[in-house]
Amino acid sequence: MTETKATKKSNLTRNIFIALILAIVLGLLFQSQSEFLGTYIKPFGDIFLNLIKFIVTPIVFFSIIGGIVSMKDIKKVGEVGIFTIIYYFLTTACAIVIGLIFANVFKGFFPVIATTDLEFEVQNQVSFMDTIVNIFPKNFLTPMVEANMLQIIVAAIIVGFSILLIVKEHQDKAIAGIEVLNSIFMKAMELIIKLSPIGVFCLLVPVIAANGPKIIGSLASVLLVAYLAYIVHAGVVYSTTVKTMAHMSPAKFFKGMAPAMMFAFSSASSVGTLPINMKCCEELGADPDVTSFVLPLGATINMDGTAIYQGVCAIFIASCYGIDLSLGQMMTIVLTATLASVGTAGVPGSGMIMLAMVLQSVGLPVEGIALVAGIDRIFDMGRTTLNITGDATASLINTYRLRQKGKIA
Repeated sequence: MTETKATKKSNLTRNIFIALILAIVLGLLFQSQSEFLGTYIKPFGDIFLNLIKFIVTPIVFFSIIGGIVSMKDIKKVGEVGIFTIIYYFLTTACAIVIGLIFANVFKGFFPVIATTDLEFEVQNQVSFMDTIVNIFPKNFLTPMVEANMLQIIVAAIIVGFSILLIVKEHQDKAIAGIEVLNSIFMKAMELIIKLSPIGVFCLLVPVIAANGPKIIGSLASVLLVAYLAYIVHAGVVYSTTVKTMAHMSPAKFFKGMAPAMMFAFSSASSVGTLPINMKCCEELGADPDVTSFVLPLGATINMDGTAIYQGVCAIFIASCYGIDLSLGQMMTIVLTATLASVGTAGVPGSGMIMLAMVLQSVGLPVEGIALVAGIDRIFDMGRTTLNITGDATASLINTYRLRQKGKIA
């Protein structure tokens, strides 16, 4: 089963990459036909984007509820669970801030592409306090209709906790219903993601034809900025937390984690790296019971690498449209990417789905995904490596804390 899923993911990655190459080649060859391509090819890409927008809302809503009710009893999460979740959210927030800082520092290297294919009018900006108020939905249906991701996440959290507080008989039925709905929309997501190569090709060909080589060179710059942010986050945040909270040398930590990090980089799969990650953590001194809880939880909700990717790509896409994001919009990106890391856990193509959510949350066009989708696999290798490394730090920190309190040997 695992090999089949891995093979499917590999085939999809290969097909998207082929679509990217074909889009670049044909776009350059048919620059004189950019108007024709925009009229007759781009609409098929728009259909793919419509399907992505359609599935984002139910995926986020039901997967967050599913994650909450799967705990059955919040009290069972206990000290380790509460600390770990807080730790994961804080490191994810740090990651997205680092990503935004690096993207803003280096955005001068990103292109501003003035073309009818990328024209976009900036939506009305709101203040930071208005953003806070607007997190909370006025009614149940509006967030779904407007695809307001922050409100959907808040609504899902409220519904999830409510299910855990109702009587057992109704709770079991509700959980079963949520699991069924979650499975249905996950399957729908798989079907839509299979269209990614076609969508990428149809969206990118008109853009390449209209802009030529300029946009191709820009992809190298956005990758470089993302990987610089990955390295800084690992070198600063993880080194600091391991040193101060687990009392372990960062050099020892990264040396011990090398096998898991290399596997994660080559496989781009957090779940696939889980057994190796557990072994590395236990060899570094982590308690097996702690790793068996913390690492799977981290593979589900800890998305530091993905958060950096969201920040860098959001600034990159905004730059391509000639848009400067306000401080309020950047704070919205931080909130959305941090909270949504739970909502897209385990979803095939989760990086693309989260990016769609982030772009929508600050009023940027989802069409911008086409600019980076073709090299998503290269992004994914780095962000997966960062994700599993962060999971390991939580395992070691929890082990140290519990040993200091005498709760484990």
